[in-house]
Amino acid sequence: MKVVLIGSGNVATHMALAFNAAGHTILQIWSATFEHALTLAERVDSMAIGSLSELTEEAELIVIAVNDDAIEQVVANLEGSNALVVHTSGATSLSSLARMKHYGVLYPLQTFSKARAIDFSLVPLCIEGSDESSFATLKTIAESLSTAVYRIDSAKRKILHVAAAFACNFVNQLYALSDDLLLKNEMDFGLLRPLILETAEKIQVIAPLEAQTGPALRRDEKTLAAHLDLLEGQPELQNIYQTLSDSIKKSHQ
Repeated sequence: MKVVLIGSGNVATHMALAFNAAGHTILQIWSATFEHALTLAERVDSMAIGSLSELTEEAELIVIAVNDDAIEQVVANLEGSNALVVHTSGATSLSSLARMKHYGVLYPLQTFSKARAIDFSLVPLCIEGSDESSFATLKTIAESLSTAVYRIDSAKRKILHVAAAFACNFVNQLYALSDDLLLKNEMDFGLLRPLILETAEKIQVIAPLEAQTGPALRRDEKTLAAHLDLLEGQPELQNIYQTLSDSIKKSHQ
């Protein structure tokens, strides 16, 4: 498949590497910052372009991997393309591409960082097509990249994206808050890593609700109050602690 990639961020980088590893040809890469497009293009033997007006007509697949707010502007520059045009957003509807002839969604359900390698063959790919022909083509492409391909429509994908925010982004923010709390008290975040690892491994075999532990689950009110006292002067942390403790209690009534 002859591919054009629009974007150079975390998702775009891992998508480019996956397409390249699967034997697809990445003809061009565009980014709002040309230097970033050039850096990524060099990694996958492609050509960086500085303007969307330079897009080649040879492209069979155009992958839009940019911030959600930029998708509409990108699409406006693609009208008339005969390629299958897909975006990689979890929160953006399929209809955002409706002005294209052939279009779909290729949403990788994973957290990506440029500096960290990942086995893309294990990344769940959620796909949707504007018609059965587009879907069939996209399914073939997705299966060349990953062993975990799912047909999920826009409405369900948005719910999945929210769930992913809770399971990943919000959890990682809690890690950051924990790290800051420990650093302020001259302790190392490494002390928590075995606990974090066990928590993640445990829910691979046990439902999250069953895996819950801690003072809120036990209704250990003295400990809960003591924790809030320790966070005196840090109202943001107190609010988060109280909200999550109340949520645990409610889930285990």
